Order: sequence, then structure tokens, then C-alpha cells
Amino acid sequence: MEHIIGIRIINLDEVDSTNEYAKRIAPSSPEGTVVVAGKQTLGKGRRGRKWASPEGGLWMSVVLKPEVDAADMPKIVFIGALAVVDTLQEFGIRAGIKWPNDVWVDGRKICGILTEGKLGKFVVLGIGLNVNNEIPEELKEMATSMKLILGREVDLGRVLKILLGNLDRWYRSFLKDGSSVISAVKERCFVLGRRVRVVEDGGELIGQAVDIDESGALILETSKGSVRLFYGDVSLRF
Repeated sequence: MEHIIGIRIINLDEVDSTNEYAKRIAPSSPEGTVVVAGKQTLGKGRRGRKWASPEGGLWMSVVLKPEVDAADMPKIVFIGALAVVDTLQEFGIRAGIKWPNDVWVDGRKICGILTEGKLGKFVVLGIGLNVNNEIPEELKEMATSMKLILGREVDLGRVLKILLGNLDRWYRSFLKDGSSVISAVKERCFVLGRRVRVVEDGGELIGQAVDIDESGALILETSKGSVRLFYGDVSLRF
């Protein structure tokens, strides 16, 4: 079976942001085009936050053009999270998903995922994975890398190859049946069953994270009843 993701790979030494570059070329690029950069000068996370992207990390974006309902689009961020968790597992690292778009290991963030695009045209799935890059001193309590966990440098090319294979597998699964992606995320999401604080535009909510529904929303049981959340920053430390 011919793969979708990785049909074309663009390697850049340096770029402002792989997501921005991918968005610029997406209209004229085949689905599955991957942009990889040695470092980003303007790497970003959710809500435009800066994402440190020095040399040694895996900074990449994938151009996707799925023919699915708009309601299924939020699930694409989960494809990245699942692929990263499976990739880390192949290196002996046990990771979990922090809804909606982070991958953590032992209480520290190792990967951030960001989806952007134009509805009905394309989606860009961006992944920033800490591999051999140095973690800034001020972030060491909150972030980690494959190198820190394993105590050695990791072959970046091997990480990319394995990740592309996992992304392709999960993307195919998503196109076939989006519910399979939700089931897998629920198995790997470590916030479920725990008391959390969720910060969103309208303020903050505190409650028990009890489920992720078929739309990808987090179900939070609060003192005022059940709430469905489609985005927000989840914290276990409060």
C-alpha cells in the first residue's frame, strides 16, 4: 500500500515556522507533503505562544487534505499525538497524551502539536518533538527530551522515519473511521479520571475529567454539572 504521509519531504536548515511554510505551499502541494526544519526562528504553539525550536529537535509539519466532515477536523490533532506516543514507545519511552495537543513523559512536556488550515482546502499538522535539543534552564521542570530521558543522543533521522510511518497509519485509520482515533486517545490520555483545572477564554473550570466524546471534546464533571470543552489548557498542578 502506497503511503500518503511523506510522499514528498522538504528539508530546510532554518525556517520561520514549519507550519507557516507548509501553509504557504499547501495549495499547490500534494497531500502528505512534509516540511522538516533544523531549527525554527518563530516556532509557535497554541494561541500564538512561542515554542523554543533550536537545533537537535524534530520540527515538522504535514500538509493534509482530508475529505471528511468539518466536525471531524478537530480529531486531526489526535493523529499527531498518537503517532508521537507510538514513536516514543519504540525507543522505550512511555508517554501519555495531555488533552488536547500535548505529549508528556513523567510529568513533563516532550511534544506539542498544532493544527491550522483553511476549511475545505487543507490542514497543516505541526509537530514539535524534543529529541536532542537543549531544554532552557527555566523550562527544565516542565519540559524534557528524548536525550534527557535516555541519557544519550538519538538518531534524528530514525525518529523521523518511525514517526512518518506512525502518522501515515493513524491518518489512514482516521480517514476510515474517526471513532478508532478517539478510542485510542482515551486509552493514552492521562488526564481522564483525574481532577483538573481547565483555563479557556471565558475563565477557568475545575472538575473531574471523565471522558472524551466522539467529537473530541473533553467531558468535565464540575460542581455545577457536566461541561463539554473543545479547547483549553489543562493543568493537574493547582
